[in-house]
Amino acid sequence: MKNKSMRFGSQVRILRARCGLTQQQVADRTGVSVSYISKVENDRLHFGDYPSEKFIHKLAGELKADEDELLLLADKVPESIRKRIRQRPELFRKLAAMDKQTLDALENSLPSLS
Repeated sequence: MKNKSMRFGSQVRILRARCGLTQQQVADRTGVSVSYISKVENDRLHFGDYPSEKFIHKLAGELKADEDELLLLADKVPESIRKRIRQRPELFRKLAAMDKQTLDALENSLPSLS
């Protein structure tokens, strides 16, 4: 994720523009209304309107985006991470309790994933 403070809607707008798609095209391809896409991009969704994981999956496919990144920006935990948390909850509690400096040191000691 390039900008961790970026909001879900802003990222959707950027990705859509990179793909050269209109809001109408994205709406048609994901099965929602153009007004919904507009609300998503402008962060004007009400609680009951928040994007579902199914919608985010479709959106990621259409926008050629990292689904996990979009899920995290929408405050949803990707299934692969949920699975790991269920397997090792004590480890994730320890990670959550670490301060930024300790987490940074831990991250720097890990092998690169790329």
